[in-house]
Amino acid sequence: MTAASGEALDPTLRELLAEDVGAGDVTTEWTVPENVRASGRLISRSPCVVSGLPVARRTFTLLEPRLEWWDEASAGSTAAAGDALAKLAGRARPLLTAERVALNLLQRMCGIATATRRYVEAVRGTGCQIFDTRKTAPGLRVFDRQAVADGGGSNHRAGLFDQVLVKDNHRRLAGGVAAAVRAARRRAPEAMAIEVEVETEEELREALASGADIVLIDNQTPDTVRRWSAIARQARRPPRIEASGNVTLESVRAYAEAGADRVSVGSLTHSVAAADIALELAFESA
Repeated sequence: MTAASGEALDPTLRELLAEDVGAGDVTTEWTVPENVRASGRLISRSPCVVSGLPVARRTFTLLEPRLEWWDEASAGSTAAAGDALAKLAGRARPLLTAERVALNLLQRMCGIATATRRYVEAVRGTGCQIFDTRKTAPGLRVFDRQAVADGGGSNHRAGLFDQVLVKDNHRRLAGGVAAAVRAARRRAPEAMAIEVEVETEEELREALASGADIVLIDNQTPDTVRRWSAIARQARRPPRIEASGNVTLESVRAYAEAGADRVSVGSLTHSVAAADIALELAFESA
């Protein structure tokens, strides 16, 4: 996984800033004198799990190369309402111009990390891992994946290129589970996992016979996951078991206790409840 920090993210961050700034920040440029400096704090107004401070810092730095920054919290730590996450200082104009983009990303990442932590805590002691999915906002996947990791979760495939995942449409168009797995196995590097989504017991048994590395039991009840997991454990090469499909915080432990090695949760990234974070600045003459 590529960490969401550093110069590798600059093209994306510059695009996000350009979307917001356009031809110029007229409010800041017309009201704040050019020689004014500012210092301040990023404050969490709601309890959250911290994620995204390097992203926020880099966003400010792109507009204020002389930014001074001090972390007050670490990735994966828990912040209470009123806690300072970071302190910063620099020229007032670029800080104000970068504020919204930096906060949007920071709030989203803290929100994802917070939701992930709740799921991780819900399955604690079962040995089950919480995974994200590809249901991310276009252009923001690297940030979303980092936030899941900061919340204690695990990252699924990064995209379409790094793991085979045979889903319902693939099964139909390839001529069935076995045909799809055979075709993928011929092309896939030895270390690349082949995962098969199954929705019936027949598809499960076909996936087991074809030697799938991971079986994704989709849109089933915990009772079905328990029964199908027992079947899968009897295979010559037992696969890892993943459960997915409308899993909620209230139901996730039942899936873990039913035998899932991992549960993938799309809502971690497709239905983000952003944390409430504010930038409080004080102005000083240069």
